[in-house]
Amino acid sequence: MSAPADKVMRVAADLVESAAAEGARQSRSAKQQLDHWARVGRAVSSQHTAARRRVEAALADELPLSALSDEEGAVFNAEISTAIDERLAHTNYGDVLADRGITMVALDDGGHLVEYSPGGVSVVIEPAR
Repeated sequence: MSAPADKVMRVAADLVESAAAEGARQSRSAKQQLDHWARVGRAVSSQHTAARRRVEAALADELPLSALSDEEGAVFNAEISTAIDERLAHTNYGDVLADRGITMVALDDGGHLVEYSPGGVSVVIEPAR
């Protein structure tokens, strides 16, 4: 029986960089390290042990964090960190701030300091140097 073919997919650059560094320490390629992490994560996520249920209860705010063991706390922190990273990667903060009526200032692609008003008006504050 042959192994299933790999699928092409995009992976966050920071994960690839971390996998390359950790893979070198573990004598694995970056791909092999990513595969390893995915399999470990899948195994941990699929376990419905009492400890996993406690972490899920804490994530749902049904159990105080102080009730978690150190190991459960580490899993809780990893779950929260991953959720934050995923949310950051998919959120357009310009839209969020505009929806809240907040004016923001940022650099545009040309290096100009620009003020963005909630109504969609933008004004160059400082020309590029």
